[in-house]
Order: sequence, then C-alpha cells, then structure tokens
Amino acid sequence: MGKDAATGGRVSAPGLVLLVVHHNQHEDRVEQPVLERNTGLDQVAHESLNFTEEILSARSFSRQLAEQMTLAKAYVIIAKEHNNLHLAWELSSNIRNCQLLLSKAAMRGSQAEDAHYDIATTIMTMKSHIQALEERANAATVQSTVFGQLAAEALPKSLHCLNVKLTADWLRKPSLQELADEKRNSPRLMDNNLYHFCIFSDNVLATSVVVNSTVSNADHPKQLVFHIVTNGINYGTMQAWFLSNDFKGSTIEVQNVEEFSWFNASYAPIVKQLLSADSQAYYIGGYQDNVAPKLRSPKYQSLLNHLRFYIPEIYPQLEKVVFLDDDVVVQKDLTPLFSLDLHGNVNGAVETCLEAFHRYYKYLNFSNTIISSKFDPQACGWAFGMNVFDLIAWKKADVTARYHYWQEQNADGTLWRVGTLPPGLLTFYGLTEPLDRRWHVLGLGYDLNIDNRLIESAAVVHFNGFMKPWLKLAIERYRPLWERYVNRSHPYLQDCVT
Repeated sequence: MGKDAATGGRVSAPGLVLLVVHHNQHEDRVEQPVLERNTGLDQVAHESLNFTEEILSARSFSRQLAEQMTLAKAYVIIAKEHNNLHLAWELSSNIRNCQLLLSKAAMRGSQAEDAHYDIATTIMTMKSHIQALEERANAATVQSTVFGQLAAEALPKSLHCLNVKLTADWLRKPSLQELADEKRNSPRLMDNNLYHFCIFSDNVLATSVVVNSTVSNADHPKQLVFHIVTNGINYGTMQAWFLSNDFKGSTIEVQNVEEFSWFNASYAPIVKQLLSADSQAYYIGGYQDNVAPKLRSPKYQSLLNHLRFYIPEIYPQLEKVVFLDDDVVVQKDLTPLFSLDLHGNVNGAVETCLEAFHRYYKYLNFSNTIISSKFDPQACGWAFGMNVFDLIAWKKADVTARYHYWQEQNADGTLWRVGTLPPGLLTFYGLTEPLDRRWHVLGLGYDLNIDNRLIESAAVVHFNGFMKPWLKLAIERYRPLWERYVNRSHPYLQDCVT
C-alpha cells in the first residue's frame, strides 16, 4: 500500500476490500497467542457462541466497516503526504460511500452507537439551525408587516387623481356649493320614518362603494339617508362626488368634522390625548421600535375614527342609525336591521368569539385591577363596522360619558394600546345585543380562506385588514365583490385609471 501511495498507483474498490482482508489476517495472527493463553475462559464462550452467525450479522458488518473506514482515513493522510491526490480522492470517495451505507443501515434499525453517530451533537446542530430559521422567519414577518402597513397607508395614484379632479370641480363650480347649502336643511335628514346610515371617512371612492352597494340592494332606496362626515381636506371632494352623482334617489349629507365646534379637547378626552406631545411621539417618533407596525397606523390618530362614540351629539334628533365602516360592501337589504329588537341594549353587533383570540383578555390589560375587577376576561368580543345603535337607549345609559371615563382612565395607555375596539368593548359592556353572524362577515382584508357560502349569505362583508380592495395588494378572490359597485364608466375614473 505504501508503494502504491508513493508511485501514484490507482486503488479501486476491490483493492480496498483486499486491503481490509489483509489487515484482518494480520490482526488474527497477532491475537492468536492471546487466544491460546485463554482457552479455559474461551471454551465456555465458544460453546455458547455461533461464530458464523456473529460474523454474518449486520452488527458485525457495521463494526468491521467502521473499523476499516478509520484505517482508510489514515491512508488518505499518508497519500496526501506523498502528494498522491488521486489515491486520496479514491479513498475519500469510498469512505463517503461507506458512510452512506452505514447511514441507511442506521435508518433501518441498526443501533446508533454501532455506526458511531453522535446523536446529541446532531440534535444540537439541528436545534441551532431551527433557531436560525425561526429568527429569519420572524424578521421576514416583521418586514412584511411593515411593508404591508406602508402599502395600506399609501394613497393609490388613481384615487389621488380623482380627489384632485373633484376638488377642482368644487372650487371651480359655485353651483355645487349652492346645491350643498340647499340640501343642508332638508327635513329628510331628521325624519325618523326613514332609514339612517352614518359613515365617517376620508376616502371618497370607498365611501361611494358603501353607499352604492347599500342602495343597490335596498328594496326602497329612496327611503335611505346617508350621513357622511369627513375632514377638511376631503370635504370638497366628497361634496362634489355625491352632488354630481345620483344614488337611486337616496338622500346624502356630507359634513366636515372640523366644523364641529363642540368636539374639542375640553369636552372629548380623545381629542386632548391625540394632540398631546406623548401621542405625537407614539405615532411619529420616539417609540417606533417598541410599537407594532399596525399600531402606528395613521387611522388611530384620525378624529374620524373616534366619531362613532359621539353619534347622538352629531345627530341629536335621530332615534336609530346603522353605522358602516368605509371598507364594507353591502350585499342585502339592511332596512330590517331597524326593526330588530335590541332588548333595551344600545349596540347591535355580530360577536367574533367563534375565533378564540376575540375575547376581552386579548384586547385589555387584565393585570390592572380597574379592568379585572369589572370585566370577565372570557367575555365575547364583537365587531365594529356594521352596528345598529339605538340612540334613545344610548342617551338613557349616558354611553358617551362612559366612553369619556374609560379614555381618561387610559390616559397613560396602560389599559389598552390603541384603537377604538378596546374602549368600545368597555363602553358597551352589558349594552350589546348579539346579531346573527350573517349580518356581518369579517376578514376579507387578511383571510384568504373564508367559506364562499358564508360570503354569499352575508348581508355585509368587511375588508378589515391591510389588504383593502382599492389597493394593489388586495386579495384577488374578494376584489370583485367591491369592484362591482365602482362606476368605472365615470369619466373621471376612466381618466385617472389610464
């Protein structure tokens, strides 16, 4: 073998076998005297041991193969020292084949110690790989969430284009402003014999879909009244759109939240909190690293998002309203909601605790005694987005004062983080009437696996989540539900799309 290594001879697999046999014969000759000296002891062993079975057993083959692999590794070193790289490669290749053979044998039941496998080391290695993969997956999830949040907050170019055209119309056409003044005092806006809906939004196209889908599925659309509140920037846009388009004879009112003089920091704790330096730092600077991306959404800083707690102040003469978010699509006639018996409750809503994580303890800090002493952590959550509000019962229970109390208690942000649902769960606790689930189906903005039968039976479908239907990242399966109520024939929409 040494000669082959020196002269560069090629060693084949049969050659390796001969080498193994020669090595075994040599070992046998060396060990023979020892065996003869222990004949007394071995005689007993020979009588009880079948050498043929032992030699031919899988255990023996594995042991012998492992020993010869160790010898072959030594020859690899010798070959490399004599610069016989070809021989070293041949031996290494055969060693790898033998290792593969042992691995397969181990998988079929051979014992790990016979194959010289260090299981503990393997497990530790696998754990470290799994941990590294988990860290990468977590980082990717955070990054995906941030990108999704940015995409959800961005205004699509087509929608921005539409806003610009409508604002120009509002400023350029005095007739629109005159028409708005005439409709502002319509008696239909306060007629409790009609069906009143309220929408608080700064998105004209989304609001248009809500209105259009509602009137399109109503049995008597002329009996519907829509109360829209937006901000100062989008007020002209909303007015121009709804004054220039007919929605099956329904009545539509548009108001500017900035004209609500009563809605100020001295009256509403939420206004004071949103204008505070701490709140500005929470959403814009300072605390960014400690806040989940979805909790930094600008919607939480929008006053429009909190107007739902002030509906009786906005519409003091109304008795019952249906509140709709701007990311819903109506598929059935909603007028039967107004005749539902709420059994003295203020809020009619669909409960969401069919999913285990939609219970009170998931939204509120029950380690605080103010919460734990007054609320059941397993109480069922419910959804905003399609709610029936009995405003007479609201005033009787002084619901807005309850909301103010909880906002003041949470001035330091220790009872809940952000949003309107946590304070809603507290404010309407014991005042909420569960509705049939088919009235309001949620999740079209994040859940790809909603049952088609559930969607088809729903009176209202809700695109809650980042994947809004007017964005490119919308879930394609659900987008047609929203698109069918967009008037693509409108010249402004055609111009803005192209």
